Amino acid sequence: MASTVEVNSSTGVDGNTYTTAISNDTLTNDDFLKLMIQELKMQDPTKPTDSASMLSTQMQMSSMNTNQEMIKAMQSMQTAFSQSSLSNASGIIGKNVEDGNINQSGVTKAYTVRSVENVDGNIQVKAQEILYLEDRVVLPDSTDPTKSTIVNYNVNGEILDDNGVKTGKKIVLTAPGTPLVSDGKLTILDENDEKIPDNKYSLAGVSVAVYSDQMTTLPFSTITKIF
Repeated sequence: MASTVEVNSSTGVDGNTYTTAISNDTLTNDDFLKLMIQELKMQDPTKPTDSASMLSTQMQMSSMNTNQEMIKAMQSMQTAFSQSSLSNASGIIGKNVEDGNINQSGVTKAYTVRSVENVDGNIQVKAQEILYLEDRVVLPDSTDPTKSTIVNYNVNGEILDDNGVKTGKKIVLTAPGTPLVSDGKLTILDENDEKIPDNKYSLAGVSVAVYSDQMTTLPFSTITKIF
């Protein structure tokens, strides 16, 4: 903002003094008042300057300055609000949420939040959809019966080794991640799809979420449940 204003003037052919240049074109209200006083000093007494018009212009400049300051204040408030909203939203990272949508099975979609971000002032949530819950299956260790190992299997119930390769055995499922229990035992099939009657497989009593490989973007405002 200008603190001083230099007014250059010259004398016209009629003997009157006229303003020819101003050193700074970014005028404050104070600058305008100085210019108005200078203009009044140099005005032709027989043709006085319209002071009302100059005051009106000064008021317009004052109004413009006030509006600009208000805009800056609102922008600052908006930035602070966005930062506060992002900070609050970060509290749901790692939690499960729902947005009210239904999947193909008629079940409400659920997601696990991985990150949140501010996109043009709107809080967006990056999450992985939970496809289903998988009941953990265990098998006693052959060398130490007091210990058990987790059995990995895919959506079709096919048992996988530690490298993710199919072993040929299969857990019969009633639904993805839900093994069939018959007479208190899991139903396990061999390579020929024959039932293994005396298998040692059992439920671990816990379940884990199986996620989609794709990330889903959700507006924070659409989240209906956090758990």
